[in-house]
Amino acid sequence: MIEVKHLTKNYGDKVAVKDISFTVEDGQILGLLGPNGAGKSTTMNMLTGYISSTSGQALINGIDILEDPIKAKAQIGYLPELPPLYMDMTVMGYLNFVYDLKKCRLPRRSHLKDVCNLCKISDVSERIIKHLSKGYRQRVGVAQALIGNPPILILDEPTVGLDPKQILDIRNLIKKLGKRHTVILSSHILSEVQAVCDRIVIINHGEVAADDTTENLSNTVSSNAQTHKLTVWIKGDQAEVLTALRAMGEEKFDLKVESFSEPEPGVFAYDLESSVGIDLRPQVNQLVQEHGWDIYKMDLGTMTLEDIFLRITMGDGLKPQSAKVPKIRLRNAASPQRVTQEEEYTEVTNVPIEPADSTEGGEA
Repeated sequence: MIEVKHLTKNYGDKVAVKDISFTVEDGQILGLLGPNGAGKSTTMNMLTGYISSTSGQALINGIDILEDPIKAKAQIGYLPELPPLYMDMTVMGYLNFVYDLKKCRLPRRSHLKDVCNLCKISDVSERIIKHLSKGYRQRVGVAQALIGNPPILILDEPTVGLDPKQILDIRNLIKKLGKRHTVILSSHILSEVQAVCDRIVIINHGEVAADDTTENLSNTVSSNAQTHKLTVWIKGDQAEVLTALRAMGEEKFDLKVESFSEPEPGVFAYDLESSVGIDLRPQVNQLVQEHGWDIYKMDLGTMTLEDIFLRITMGDGLKPQSAKVPKIRLRNAASPQRVTQEEEYTEVTNVPIEPADSTEGGEA
């Protein structure tokens, strides 16, 4: 279990991380998201003891990372964005070196064999690391994090620079690891986070802007945005359908209608968005029946993680600086029983994202 309590990190007069709190339960995969310079890598570096915090606590299975760093770090397997590999070593030679460095007490031969099998690097165990593809090097990086069988894994951009197949392989490996380890995963590939993670923490300008499941965040952001979206495929004359849908909206729903493609001959796709926030499906069904058209497909417009991320960190990306992002309910992980009404919500205003080196001393 990881507990972050009011963690803060300052670089001179620059605040990289400001009073953040959250928990990661045992066996949970947490996605840590945020724009460049938001504070993700700084947070992960404080959790692993790579840098010290200015104030606050990071507890690893109840052990303060600053008060007892050796004992706390023994609980962590860490994969930085650039894996710490020695390129002139063989894979097995490097893993043996890490085994000694960590003072691992598990049976050496069987443990390293299990790690290689899990990461699917047994077939390259005697090859020199610099001769491996980037995908295999990432696997070796994950393998070194697993040596000693730590209960907690912290993975910073584990799939950066990989091809689609390699990304899928690493994603499946992380899912498998999540069954036996607590995992914090940082990634810019939002579809990957959505597919792998149980929960998401979004950091913006050094503060926790959201903490929940993707589904709950989608519902909350959609509700606060006061919109209801629908995508429908209708077989009928495109101009007539557009005219009828827009006329329906003018009468009842303050409806925005766009036609964007012809997925099948004579079948056109339409995006409908109402600011009233009602279910549009019954009205669309009735309209189609009245005109003798056919519906081939109908989907509610659920928000993707990318939509959620952009809305929370930047609003809709088009509004002026005075625009405000919907308030997202936060969990006060440090003391949930003492959350006050004022602390319960955090409001993030739409301000420009500063370059990485202006907020975190070069974090990217």
